Amino acid sequence: MLHSRIEGTGKPLIIIHGFLGMSDNWKTLGSQYAQEGFEVHMLDLRNHGKSLHSEIFNYDVMSMDVYEYCDKNNLNQISIIGHSMGGKVAMLFATRFPESVEKLIIADIGPKYYAPHHQDILAGLNAVDFTNKPTRAEVENTLIPFIPDFGTRQFLLKNLYWVTPHQLGFRFNLKVFNDNIDEIGTALPDNSFFEKNTLFIRGGNSNYILNSDFESIKKQFPKAIFETIPNVGHWLHAENPKLFFEMTLNFLKFE
Repeated sequence: MLHSRIEGTGKPLIIIHGFLGMSDNWKTLGSQYAQEGFEVHMLDLRNHGKSLHSEIFNYDVMSMDVYEYCDKNNLNQISIIGHSMGGKVAMLFATRFPESVEKLIIADIGPKYYAPHHQDILAGLNAVDFTNKPTRAEVENTLIPFIPDFGTRQFLLKNLYWVTPHQLGFRFNLKVFNDNIDEIGTALPDNSFFEKNTLFIRGGNSNYILNSDFESIKKQFPKAIFETIPNVGHWLHAENPKLFFEMTLNFLKFE
């Protein structure tokens, strides 16, 4: 079963991180939702964080992982927040098990196909040679030529952990990501529909959800509403957590 961080009591709220993320990325926002009367389940998807490593990595199995997690924890009438790849998992889950989902929030991703675009990040991660027992600073120095953006590097470096007292490693399953990178951009099946309340939030500086995508999104999510957080990119919840929290809480609490 998937590893999770659970906080609070009340209505069940599942949070699903994006590619190369983990549940810890959401602990501050998760605590805020918990204070508002939600039982918050921040998941680690397979091959991420502390969850299982598996050679099988696609949206079908990830959505079933979420189903099994909900089943084992007796979670019904859940709300879901999914960011990026986690948003695709959340969309597929909601279209497959609509009776289990009350409200759906998708952060900066649409159901359409996305061409592979993580090549530089993967190249940087693959350049790290842990057999040399690098320090955290040495790992970051290896990443800099590939990933010049400081915030992105810090996001990735959160995945470092001590495999042994003298050996660092990444928590995620880099080999499987290398072998299955095309899976990340896969489109939601055309026959997938979710007819309950859905909020799509995009970053004003991001190009993941374009105005021209609204019509096609509405075909699969007819009750979709769209919000934009200005002056932020793809990691909108990290760049402006205050406005992200306000938008999502308003959607979760009110009809």
